[in-house]
Amino acid sequence: MERFWLVLAIVVFFLLCLYGMWLGWRRKSRSQSAWVPPFPEVPAEPGEVVLESTGLYLSTTIAGSWQDRVVTRGAGLRTGAVWRLHPEGVAVERGGAPDFWIPRAAITGARRDSRIAGKVMGTDALLVLTWRLGELELDTGFRGDDLEDYPQWIDKLSPHDIKGGAQ
Repeated sequence: MERFWLVLAIVVFFLLCLYGMWLGWRRKSRSQSAWVPPFPEVPAEPGEVVLESTGLYLSTTIAGSWQDRVVTRGAGLRTGAVWRLHPEGVAVERGGAPDFWIPRAAITGARRDSRIAGKVMGTDALLVLTWRLGELELDTGFRGDDLEDYPQWIDKLSPHDIKGGAQ
């Protein structure tokens, strides 16, 4: 009978830990919804697809703070995704979570990285876009199925392409 109570205590402790994490996630989401503007929606007619990659959307964080995950409005959900580069921006299409649009004019950089909230790699196997949303600068991370696509993304989203309009 002592074993039963010990197992029950461990299960209750585990459930309390899960409940605490859920409460923390909800609290952070509510807090961020006051100062993080809604992510732009993908336009109905975004234009032709210039580049497309499939993979895993990892997270969006406050730029320069790779562990400060944005969780409001579904941005914190890690999902399978397709990134499509259009002339006017990047469509981030996520399975099971809201899609969003990163306007090309808002993108301040694209790079390979080894870490973002929710994923740390030994190599630079992540593609991270830095972009502005209102007054905030954000990093959005992606783990592509084909890492050979990354140089194309970085080249097409480099600052000279963005500001100069060349493609």
